Amino acid sequence: MDFDRPRNVSFFDFAGGVQLLHGVNARSVLPVILIGICWTGVIGNLLVLLSLIHDLRNGTASEVKSLLAGLSSTDLLITLLCAPVRAVTYYRQTWILGSLLCQTADWFQHSCLVAKTFTLAATTGARCTFVSGSSDSKYFSHMQIYGALAFIWIASLVSSTPLTIFTSLQPYHDVKLCVTEIPFCASGFMDVFYKIYPTLTYLVPILFTVVHYTKTLLDTKPKGDLDVTNAQPQDKGATAVWLSVSVANALMLLPEWSSWTWARLGYSNNYTPPVGFVIFSQVLMYSCSSLSPIIFLTAYEDVRHGLKSLWLFRTCRRSKRTSISTSPNMEENGAEGRGAIVIYPLVDLKHVSLETPEGCDLRTDTAARKIFPDLEHFWTERVNTHDPLPWESQEEKSYFKS
Repeated sequence: MDFDRPRNVSFFDFAGGVQLLHGVNARSVLPVILIGICWTGVIGNLLVLLSLIHDLRNGTASEVKSLLAGLSSTDLLITLLCAPVRAVTYYRQTWILGSLLCQTADWFQHSCLVAKTFTLAATTGARCTFVSGSSDSKYFSHMQIYGALAFIWIASLVSSTPLTIFTSLQPYHDVKLCVTEIPFCASGFMDVFYKIYPTLTYLVPILFTVVHYTKTLLDTKPKGDLDVTNAQPQDKGATAVWLSVSVANALMLLPEWSSWTWARLGYSNNYTPPVGFVIFSQVLMYSCSSLSPIIFLTAYEDVRHGLKSLWLFRTCRRSKRTSISTSPNMEENGAEGRGAIVIYPLVDLKHVSLETPEGCDLRTDTAARKIFPDLEHFWTERVNTHDPLPWESQEEKSYFKS
């Protein structure tokens, strides 16, 4: 990076990614790594969201699943909108995305990071309320959860607003650069902001999570209305998954917040972080948004069960369409459709296995009832009565006479 920083400002730094980098690795390897992270994060978070949406449509969603949907949506935004901006910047080595994206790139990325951290903290509070067996524990309704998510996003967007004030697009020789320049008149306010902002948005939620998980792990009192042998291991497994995600989020975001604070508080003393550390912290931050869905897809039982149910649902619908489309349509064959008599086999439907090879049970399916309405009605009445039919009595008499 070859750039002489101006002396008439209290702080100067690149926004939207480090620019004016030299070397083949910065232009080829970094964009490829970021694109791979983007694809992994987008696919993983979409699978988690599809599982949660399927549970929501079936009426099995809980407050923790709603918070998980908010967390996955935030990770999806980071990997889908924020990481590609850095990949383009590293590839072109200058800013080509326009003035609007220059002013909002860092603001939106930090808003997503703050929303993710606070959503994890809210999930910690919800899980601790669920796992604790105190009688005064109050559970949250879905409207309260949605209101909490909306409040988290509004607070995140507002708290990151000062990042857009001093960010602009500046010409440099024959190219343009996206930079942040803070004049001396605003240095006092921004110095206070640079100290309070990471403390409230990163350290406080982590302390909240540590305190609540410590209390939950030490509290061994089970809930009174649950079976201890069945519910307690499941709660411990889910708590371990969420604890792993919280620890991974705290550790993988620590370099990003450290380099961000280091660059701003050490600029006056000409003590800024190395460029390699800044790039490494950004790659690690995007990797965190790709690692979280992998943990949920591999270790969280609710997400795996939702994906399995969704796959069976899609498979069953496909098999039903195939069976209905290949069934004989007697009305399309002219005289055969009008004069033919369909004779059903005399079997009891209750003892017939109508299970397809894909695992779909057609006995409770409405399409199967439409295919055999007369047969089902006939044997329903036949099972409920003990009187033989007339031809059955005649057959018995002729058999004994012979």
